[in-house]
Amino acid sequence: MIVYLDTSVLLRVLLGQRPLLAEWGDWERAYTSELAGVEARRVIDRLRLDGALDDDGVVAAQEQLAKLEAGIGRINLTRVVLRRASLPMATAVKTLDAVHLASALLLQERRGISLVFATHDAQQATAARALAFTCIGT
Repeated sequence: MIVYLDTSVLLRVLLGQRPLLAEWGDWERAYTSELAGVEARRVIDRLRLDGALDDDGVVAAQEQLAKLEAGIGRINLTRVVLRRASLPMATAVKTLDAVHLASALLLQERRGISLVFATHDAQQATAARALAFTCIGT
């Protein structure tokens, strides 16, 4: 299985939240948008500002994120991705979710592969299924 990981899946692993993706690590290859790193780092900083993470917690989260990123292929935020994300979609899709969907679509088309879309966000899963992705995580 080749999987596209939405940020929600990475954050659960990063923050030790349950339930984790049942299929975590059971893939041939995993990809995500470089947007996921931005989103995850914003969450880490927000948790620091809210007092939920102290300095050691921030360092641990940053190190864990770097390890996660090292094992996942990243799709660059290009003009093509952003243009694709701005096109109409079959369901209601938030802006950052549209970037993830566009990234997955373009990767699938350009590589001629079939991706499984992993997310813990029900609305994102609906949008992904509307685009003919098989979804896991919801």
